[in-house]
Amino acid sequence: MIASGPALLLDENLSPRLVVELAVDYPGTQHVDSVGLHGLPDREVWEYARDHGFVLASKDNDFRQLSFLLGAPPKVVWLRIGNAPTRAVLALLRTKNDQITAFASAEETALLPLLP
Repeated sequence: MIASGPALLLDENLSPRLVVELAVDYPGTQHVDSVGLHGLPDREVWEYARDHGFVLASKDNDFRQLSFLLGAPPKVVWLRIGNAPTRAVLALLRTKNDQITAFASAEETALLPLLP
């Protein structure tokens, strides 16, 4: 059985449909659209994730750069999957659940790049 992972905040470049699909694997996951962050600067999304205890999941290189600049929190899962369809993103997040869960609880890390 796969352990429940941390609550993710899904960036704009990920489908809002993933929230429902990931409800069991990552309870409490939200999409930026559902929390009123659509179209806002990356720094505001970053601060929201930090202030609300989310792990930020994105394909956006800007969040990787913020992670290097500011460190955690929030922790960033950087999905290096290109323009893959939503089903590929879903599969990646599900198959890497244990790795993401361990990353979320590790104090010394701020960025987790994930490849398919």
